[in-house]
Amino acid sequence: MTEHMPRVRGRLTPQRPLADLTWLRVGGPADWLFQPADEADLAAFLAALDPSVQIFPMGVGSNLIVRDGGIRAVVIRLGRGFNGIEAADGRVTAGAAALDSHVARRAAEAGIDLTFLRTIPGAIGGALRMNAGCYGTYTADAFVSARAVTRQGKIVTLGPEDMNFRYRQTDLPEGAVLISAVLQGPPGDPAALEAQMAGQLKRRDETQPTKDRSAGSTFRNPAGFSSTGQAGDTHELKAWKLIDDAGMRGAQRGGAQMSLKHPNFLINAGGATAADLEGLGEEVRKRVYQSSAIELEWEIMRVGEPAR
Repeated sequence: MTEHMPRVRGRLTPQRPLADLTWLRVGGPADWLFQPADEADLAAFLAALDPSVQIFPMGVGSNLIVRDGGIRAVVIRLGRGFNGIEAADGRVTAGAAALDSHVARRAAEAGIDLTFLRTIPGAIGGALRMNAGCYGTYTADAFVSARAVTRQGKIVTLGPEDMNFRYRQTDLPEGAVLISAVLQGPPGDPAALEAQMAGQLKRRDETQPTKDRSAGSTFRNPAGFSSTGQAGDTHELKAWKLIDDAGMRGAQRGGAQMSLKHPNFLINAGGATAADLEGLGEEVRKRVYQSSAIELEWEIMRVGEPAR
């Protein structure tokens, strides 16, 4: 098969298991895993790749269930060469593989308030794709522009109108791979921003199962917005409250469990398969609909094929 794949300077691995690359530690192999050396390597690869071959850009696997049969595609995973962070003049330029938490900290050091990113799991590419947010602030609020490589291998710049940010959604061109973003935030005192982030981490650790294998929030809030963290925050249309009301806090299937600490967190309690996790999630959706007539939408992305 290698003779049909373009030559690369990075690493191209056939039949690469993906479980160890996801936070939930489940999933079968990708047909190919491509880890490009740099932008030029990625662009040349996509330009030369047979257009009929599917690609799947994968971040750090923090918001992902890869099904047990794996992915019939070239999975593209950015690493070194795509994780740089530079802060100047009220703006931060970050590679798509830069972790959200690292971007928040580097920004704070430069007196730029991107503190909302501190507790969001994952990398900037995923934050852009999902319009990640918390405490009432979203990636869209900080977004200036992004660069991406199209499926045809062209490097393009995307503005807010190209992304069309919505709650947990964007309109990226089909097959495009995000490679970097420019973000801006209000000015702030570095020490005060650091203290604010420490408070956010403490609150997260008190309310979320941060020591367990999870993929962050499992379902989107039907209310259409994230928790604000404010005293007046309402919970009627929060996913966790609906799951709790449906009696599914702590529910289990195989090695999968809805967290006892935060019922909107699906965790691998030990030895779970992707089918266990997705099956439990679907059972939760069914029970919530029976209980409240509200249909929960997955926030975790599920990709690939079930085990044969």
